[in-house]
Amino acid sequence: MSMQGAHSLGGGRNQGVLLSTEEMGRADHLAVELGVPSLTLMENAGAGVAAQARLLLPGGAGRIAVLCGPGNNGGDGFVAARLLREAGLDVRVALLGNVAALKGDAAEMAARWAWEIVPLTADAIAGADLIIDALFGAGLDRPITGIAAEAIAALNGSGVPVLAVDVPSGLDGNTGQPLGPVVRASHTVTFFRRKPGHLLMPGRALCGGVTVHDIGTPPEVLDRIASKTWVNGPDLWRGAFPWPRLEGHKYGRGHALVVSGAAAYTGAARLGARGALRAGAGLVTLASPENALIVNASQLTAVMLLPFSGPEGLSGILADRRKNAVLLGPALGVGEETRALVEAALAAGAATVLDADALTSFAGHQAELFAAIASIAERPVVLTPHDGEFQRLFPDLVSAAKPERARQAAARSGAVVVLKGPDTVIAAPDGRVAINDNAPPWLATAGAGDVLGGFTVGLLAQRMPPFEAASAAVWLHGAAAAAFGPGLIAEDLPDSLPQVLRGLIDPVS
Repeated sequence: MSMQGAHSLGGGRNQGVLLSTEEMGRADHLAVELGVPSLTLMENAGAGVAAQARLLLPGGAGRIAVLCGPGNNGGDGFVAARLLREAGLDVRVALLGNVAALKGDAAEMAARWAWEIVPLTADAIAGADLIIDALFGAGLDRPITGIAAEAIAALNGSGVPVLAVDVPSGLDGNTGQPLGPVVRASHTVTFFRRKPGHLLMPGRALCGGVTVHDIGTPPEVLDRIASKTWVNGPDLWRGAFPWPRLEGHKYGRGHALVVSGAAAYTGAARLGARGALRAGAGLVTLASPENALIVNASQLTAVMLLPFSGPEGLSGILADRRKNAVLLGPALGVGEETRALVEAALAAGAATVLDADALTSFAGHQAELFAAIASIAERPVVLTPHDGEFQRLFPDLVSAAKPERARQAAARSGAVVVLKGPDTVIAAPDGRVAINDNAPPWLATAGAGDVLGGFTVGLLAQRMPPFEAASAAVWLHGAAAAAFGPGLIAEDLPDSLPQVLRGLIDPVS
């Protein structure tokens, strides 16, 4: 459900698998081992590029400039150019380097191009109605320089639609980060499965729309590769989603507790509580400091209210084990008192979501938090930091790529980590990672993260496994924002959720 128009090849959890550049290289080798010639893979890839190019041409006709690099990405470009020329279109091929220096399949596909090849220059795109970027693929490991960089600058300034092959040249397929000069594509065609860089920012924006083309790679290679990275979407967690059943009742759907801040800081917790209720928790209670009772009572209806004072009071509320999931952090305050509340909640054994101030309060005290989490290994814990909060808890991990940062943080903390942003990454301690790509720009609004914490604790209250619960909450959060549209404020998110859920429910379940 990408706002950029990306899609995979169909249903099923394996369709959402993401492959690193190294894993994609292995997939190609395995395909050959299983009897698919490498030239067939390249021919099929070029055919996919050619088909997409024809869709992008204004009016279905015009001049196409194909910019080919010295490797297999360039080989794909030669195939696309040949097929487009054979279809009667006006195609110009510009090559970085010398034809005689090409090797392997790329050399063979260049030999099958029976027309002129011009050297790559910044002028090679002159007069083009569509540019195909087949310079460098996802495996590039250094910045682009020289004439290729000049051509990219001209391409980006041309105002002409650009179709990228695999990834826009200059983009790291694993991290979504530019390595230097990078193509800004209108659309990207990739093969077999997407790569993390297609979803991670700024790669998601640089790719434009993404089409995944089947090039004949046998699907059983996925079992051999055993990737632990997925696109976040319903296929990943639908089987664990806690749909209500006719024989059920509210007490069987869990009781979520959300901890409120002081009188002047209550709104964030109420947003979380309403999110938990909309996510399906059977009951939701707001635990309120005495000085905030009147403020909270005047704003609550279906959400219940209980007073508490300090960690002992919170422990007393959670001694009722029917309250099986708790959210702490939104506007709770930063410091020792919040650390004590978190430790009390973890000691009580409820499934726990820690956000915002509950995370920042442990900056410099990370070992205490991780030890408290380890002491309740049988109960799920989810941490939901944005980049700043993540840096305070995991300062040594900030230079790693986003999926690897989240993966290492989850392993270290023993919790599921939701590293938020337009490309939110969800990571489990066992190494599983999901990358989300459905967040619209208007989701960046005050209080949206509080609602996400509520969605998460509401699903945990219904005993959804923590990685699946966090992944579902993140996707539903984005989908609810997309369903509402521009003008969204955080209060709209819970009330947009039913529309999204109606679109997911299986009528035979």
